[in-house]
Amino acid sequence: MFETQSTTHPSQSLLANLNEPQRTAVTLPHISAMVLAGAGSGKTRVLTTRIAWLLATGQVSPQGVLAVTFTNKAAKEMLTRLAGMAPINVRTMWIGTFHGLCNRFLRMHWREAALPQTFSIMDTQDQVALIKRVMKAASIDDEKFPPKQMAWFISSAKEEGVRANAVEAYDDFTRKQVEIYQLYEATCQREGVVDFSELLLRTYEVLSNNQALREHYNARFRHILVDEFQDTNSLQYKWLRLLAGRESVVFSVGDDDQSIYSFRGAKVANMQRFEHDFAPAKLIKLEQNYRSFGNILDAANTLIRNNQGRLGKELWTDRGHGEPIRVFQGYSDGDEAAFVIDSVKAAINDGVSLDEIAILYRSNAQSRLFEHGLFNARIAYRVYGGLRFFERAEVKHAMAYLRLINNPEDDNALLRVVNFPPRGIGAKSIENLQAVAKQSGATLWQSACAGGAGGRAQAAMAQFIGLIENMRIATKGLVLPEIVRHLIETSGLIGHYRLEKEGQDRVENLEELVSAADSFLRETGGVIQVESDPGEAGETQSNTDPITAFLAHASLEAGDTQAAEGRAALQMMSVHSAKGLEFDYVFITGLEEGLFPHDNSLNDDGGLEEERRLMYVAVTRAKKRLHMSFAQMRMLHGQTRYNVPSRFVDELPASLLQWLSAKPKNFLDTPLHSSQETRSNWTSNAVASADHGGFRVGQQVKHAKFGTGVIIGAEGSGKNTQVEVNFAEHGIKRLALEFAKLTAA
Repeated sequence: MFETQSTTHPSQSLLANLNEPQRTAVTLPHISAMVLAGAGSGKTRVLTTRIAWLLATGQVSPQGVLAVTFTNKAAKEMLTRLAGMAPINVRTMWIGTFHGLCNRFLRMHWREAALPQTFSIMDTQDQVALIKRVMKAASIDDEKFPPKQMAWFISSAKEEGVRANAVEAYDDFTRKQVEIYQLYEATCQREGVVDFSELLLRTYEVLSNNQALREHYNARFRHILVDEFQDTNSLQYKWLRLLAGRESVVFSVGDDDQSIYSFRGAKVANMQRFEHDFAPAKLIKLEQNYRSFGNILDAANTLIRNNQGRLGKELWTDRGHGEPIRVFQGYSDGDEAAFVIDSVKAAINDGVSLDEIAILYRSNAQSRLFEHGLFNARIAYRVYGGLRFFERAEVKHAMAYLRLINNPEDDNALLRVVNFPPRGIGAKSIENLQAVAKQSGATLWQSACAGGAGGRAQAAMAQFIGLIENMRIATKGLVLPEIVRHLIETSGLIGHYRLEKEGQDRVENLEELVSAADSFLRETGGVIQVESDPGEAGETQSNTDPITAFLAHASLEAGDTQAAEGRAALQMMSVHSAKGLEFDYVFITGLEEGLFPHDNSLNDDGGLEEERRLMYVAVTRAKKRLHMSFAQMRMLHGQTRYNVPSRFVDELPASLLQWLSAKPKNFLDTPLHSSQETRSNWTSNAVASADHGGFRVGQQVKHAKFGTGVIIGAEGSGKNTQVEVNFAEHGIKRLALEFAKLTAA
């Protein structure tokens, strides 16, 4: 017995708690492998244990390992785990993100890379600022070629491994973009600075062009390990192939079913290419899930089988089936939010920690209604990886315009938008204006009207003053939602963000602000209660100015309800942000065609399958209880929209679902925006109550913004009356009669 114990290698303890596929992956011989790791299957554990096993068994030295991941958080976790497994200084090993490792390489080989030893790395803001300087020096119109758009153009080209002289340009617009790219590259080289994409591209070029250096690293890194392989882009994949010498093996861990970042350049096809390019390569599947109950996993498996070309795996667990998936259909998005808030309250009463509850949404703009409900319920929450709705920059810009038409003497509001969107009023001109205002004791608006900006900027300032005055005149008499819509369009805000490559979220948030104004009117009538003066203790008075009341409401909701770090809080996030996280209770909201899956995906090649992968990620975040919800009617992009449930709900096995509301019939046979049944219900309601606030179905009416139309449906009575009007130029709109201010045509 003693002799048996003495011959047991200490590395065997590393394998003690691994299941069979995990053990197979960790103890592979010197061969490349693709580890297909399902959600919650212990992929990080396998990756770090593989490194520890190689070191413990003497198959490689610490200097012979290269391990790559995508985030600093993941790299830090890998180092921490490895430090607990191997008695070495892990910080000397080449373990880190793509960008971090490339930075390390270039610091060592700065001469070969034609860089100064002390080269600087620009963040995204620095990159945009440099592009602005380059374009200004070359007298290039930054409205026709927005700097942020140019930053995306340059980064996209670099991530494909393409320098400016190799970009294919078939028209004048692209040729000008290439010219800017060339000027930008020359400036970066002259100033000794690099952007994030340059780190990888420059490293790749050095290795490509320097055979001796390439052969050195090929011989050094005998084991290359890659985490989240499904997220690699074209250049990252080529970089890995270049580093892997004939004696090297690549151990890649990924999940093609969780590839959701194509908008960042990720290529799920890299996983299919791996088996060919690194042949012979072994495929190992990690399918046992340690996170979720069986019903949740069965739903995820059934859903993702609808995608084509998968490498294929089936998640399973030994934890039992658990609860059915709870599904709720609300009449409106407000009903959906109320259901979620009530369910959260019930979970809290059952002893569930707030930290273990998450609300997921496809579009960040959806967060507003949930924030509003949580605010009113005094439930602490945190927007993970983002800002609360009224704190988002684009929303604050729009609110600043609203503040200015309400009170032009508001200096902070003026400073925020006087040159946004850009209109040629630079920092120096604003400093001049502030100096004049301080000297005369006037507000910035008063000084601007008196010509305080001075110089060439005064013409642009005069245009800004005219813009604010014209918006004030044009919105007089309009109801609050229409005022907000007019501002975001006329100010140029929404047009500005539509030009940005990744501006879709910001556009949706601006459009949601219109919905927020509409909801505010419906809930409060445009009135907010404020405290009276101290002499009338115990009494309140109403502020009946809707703009002032809405501004106050927004400020209150941007208060301190979001929990401070360290305090227990419910988590709110987009599904993209949820990847890699897990919670006991998960709410997947807004499951409607056009929202999730998103409209944009239906026009993109492979877009629908990526949306389904995104849904798969959402489902597999839940450990114990999963809720899904959707609404028949939603204020989306500032307009009322009639919905049908997402096809993803229809793709789930009925046996796994517990409906908490009436189950809709014929999911996919129902027209997308307004079903005939809904239209019939409206018509019958209108016939039963033929006259609504002086209007009737069939009557021709006029609206200040939408023009002339015909009432085709009506519902409710008194202050709750809503009418559906088919406008000649704007189509069908659903309006609250109390606020719409319709007149007979």
